[in-house]
Amino acid sequence: MAETNKVKFGIKSCYYSVITRDENGNITYGTPVAFPGAVSLSLDAQGGEPEPFYADDIIYYQSPGANSGYSGTFTVARIIDAFHKDVLGYVEDDNGLLLEDADAMSKEFALMVQFSGDRHNTRHVLYNCTASRASFGSSTIEDVATPQTEEFTITAIPATFKIEGSEDRHIVKAKCVQEDSATQYNAWFTAVQTPSLSGGVSA
Repeated sequence: MAETNKVKFGIKSCYYSVITRDENGNITYGTPVAFPGAVSLSLDAQGGEPEPFYADDIIYYQSPGANSGYSGTFTVARIIDAFHKDVLGYVEDDNGLLLEDADAMSKEFALMVQFSGDRHNTRHVLYNCTASRASFGSSTIEDVATPQTEEFTITAIPATFKIEGSEDRHIVKAKCVQEDSATQYNAWFTAVQTPSLSGGVSA
């Protein structure tokens, strides 16, 4: 296993992959699409906090907190048109106008990013995300033309992966460094790297 980073910094190489589902709910991931201009990704853990049960005047049992995924903000230089169409349901008309369709349903997607570290880079994938619409606006140019970023909310919930001979596994995200899994690391942004789990895998 690779030596652990002491610090992390930076975000780059962001990609998204649109999810489709068959009649049984099985997930298929589309070809990842580059999303340039990432500024920051800040996601908070969602789910119940561990709750103590008291007996014999002590904490007799500590119930584990539920893992409901993550929710937070993704800040970018600008939301690319492809993401508007692929995920948020925008429609391009015959004259090239990009239309925000109020009746459109947004699509689920996987989000892949890379964080830098002092020893190695780490690549992450969130397997089942949804995105909100961003706020709309800009501001005047003053002494310096400061770029205006765009921000939208991302919610990441567990994705269900069916394991032959075992119960389904509900996986929120995965991460990888090149020193541990070079094949998966090098293919990270060409196809979503899904879990490889046997029926006998331990929890």
